[in-house]
Amino acid sequence: MNVEIEELHVGYAGRDVVAGVQLMAAAGEIAGLVGPNGSGKSTVLRTVYRHLRPTAGRVLLAGTDLRTLSPGRTARQVAALPQERGSDFELTVREVVTMGRTPYKRAFAGDDRADRETVARALAAVGMAGQGARRFSTLSGGERQRALLARAFAQDPEVLVLDEPTNHLDVRHQVELLALLRAQRRTTLISLHDLNAAASLCDRLHVLHAGRVVASGTPRAVLTPQLLAEVFGVRAAVTEHPLTGDPLIAFDHREPLPADGG
Repeated sequence: MNVEIEELHVGYAGRDVVAGVQLMAAAGEIAGLVGPNGSGKSTVLRTVYRHLRPTAGRVLLAGTDLRTLSPGRTARQVAALPQERGSDFELTVREVVTMGRTPYKRAFAGDDRADRETVARALAAVGMAGQGARRFSTLSGGERQRALLARAFAQDPEVLVLDEPTNHLDVRHQVELLALLRAQRRTTLISLHDLNAAASLCDRLHVLHAGRVVASGTPRAVLTPQLLAEVFGVRAAVTEHPLTGDPLIAFDHREPLPADGG
C-alpha cells in the first residue's frame, strides 16, 4: 500500500508547524523522514496515524483520503509506534502485544488461536519470545520499545509509522531492529535522528527543515555535504561504507560550522 501526503499543513495556536509538505512512500518501501529537531517530522507522522488533523492538505492510503476511512479500518491498515509511549502499563508483555489485535475483534470478544499465534510471532520477531509473562512496567526502556514494536506487528498492518524507534536501544538491538524492518518490507514511514542508520535502512529519504520538505530522493542523492551543512549545520564528508556499500557520513566533531552555516 502506498502512502502519499499532499500539500499538508498543520498548525498550533495559529502558526503553521508544517507548511505544504509533500512526500510519499511507495508500496513496500521504507521512506525516512530526517531533519533537525523541530523540523516537523513527528507532526507529519502524527497525521498519518490520525493523532493530528491537518488544517489543509490530505493523506492518501492507496489513493483513498484518510479522512474518508473509519477509525477501525484505519487501525487495520496503519500501525504506529509514536514517541509518546506509556510507561505505567500494569499488564504483562503478552497482554500489551495482544492489544494490537483489537481492531480485528468484536466488543468483549476473547482471543482465539489465530490471535495467540500472531502475538507469539510478533514477540519472536523482536527477540522477546520468552518474556510474555513479564510485567511491562518492569522492562527497561529498550525492552519496552521492542514490546511496543511487537504490538504494532501484531496489528498486522499494511503501513508502519515509526517515530524514532531506535531510541533507548543499544547498538545490537538497533542493528537487529533495522534488519527486521528491512525483512518485513511493509510500507514504512520512519523518522530517524541517526543519519547513517537512515542511509542504510531507507529506500527514500525526505529531508524536512522548518516545516517544509527541502530534499527528497535516495539516500545517496540526498545526503550530500552541502545539504548536511545547510540543513543540519555540520561539516561532514560522505563516503562509502566499507562493509555494506551504503553512504557513510563522517562528521567533523572537532569544529562546528558557524551559526550561519558558512
